[in-house]
Amino acid sequence: MSGSLSSSAEYVRAPFTVSGGVVLVTGAATGMGRLYALRAAREGAAVVILWDVDADGLARTAGEVTALGARAVVRRVDLASREAIAEAAGEAASEGPLTLLVNNAGIVRGALFWDHQPDRDIALTMDINALAPMYATHAFLPAMMADGGRPRRILNIASAAGTVSNPRMSVYAASKWAVIGWSDSLRLELEQQGYHHLKVTTFCPSYVSTGMFAGASGPLFTPLMTPDDAVDRAWRATLAGRAQLIAPATAQLGKVLRGLLPVRAWDFVGGRIFGIYTTMDKFTGRDQKAGTR
Repeated sequence: MSGSLSSSAEYVRAPFTVSGGVVLVTGAATGMGRLYALRAAREGAAVVILWDVDADGLARTAGEVTALGARAVVRRVDLASREAIAEAAGEAASEGPLTLLVNNAGIVRGALFWDHQPDRDIALTMDINALAPMYATHAFLPAMMADGGRPRRILNIASAAGTVSNPRMSVYAASKWAVIGWSDSLRLELEQQGYHHLKVTTFCPSYVSTGMFAGASGPLFTPLMTPDDAVDRAWRATLAGRAQLIAPATAQLGKVLRGLLPVRAWDFVGGRIFGIYTTMDKFTGRDQKAGTR
């Protein structure tokens, strides 16, 4: 597939909008996924495809999307299953190339590494957080690449946990490090091959008060972000075609300092001064179905 398909200058300069387009959101039943779906409908998307395992939550989100004037396409998808993703993607292809793909679904298991169960915790976290975005993107990418008729976007929701180490979230952090590395590499590949109409944004928020991180505390000068604030920041970064957004600013500072300081010096600054290493000490989380955020 030649990159010349999307190299026309008018497409490079054209502003991005979901108006009249097709948007797919994973983990759309609740939390930030629901908010991304509603934002897409509010901004004029013709079709909003909703993926999650929570059938009741999907139905509620679909009703809200429909009330905003978009057509909601609901599909119950187990994002831990490669086969389920492939089947759902094949069904969604009938709607045409995606204008925006939001890889939002995620889970967290806040525990010491040796307390994780290999299948229930380690495999499930990596399957949903790291592999599902890759499988979903791989399924939809050819059509998004081939159709250079309008700007298109991929928004991958990672985490600030993918930029700094943190006790009691080793597997979650590993899954988000994987997302960041894959997502930004994909961005570079598309740019180098001339697919300028298709841009990838990686969003790395600190803790967001969706209930997913119930009991966790924000580091020094880093209060929990509200879901509305997080979604708004990610959405605006996506519209602008921004490569990466780490939010809030103090989370970006943590990444910079970790890169500059020797490991033990960062342990002191990050752990003792910013308090990053104790943010999960009182984590309780919530009972959640796999694939929701």
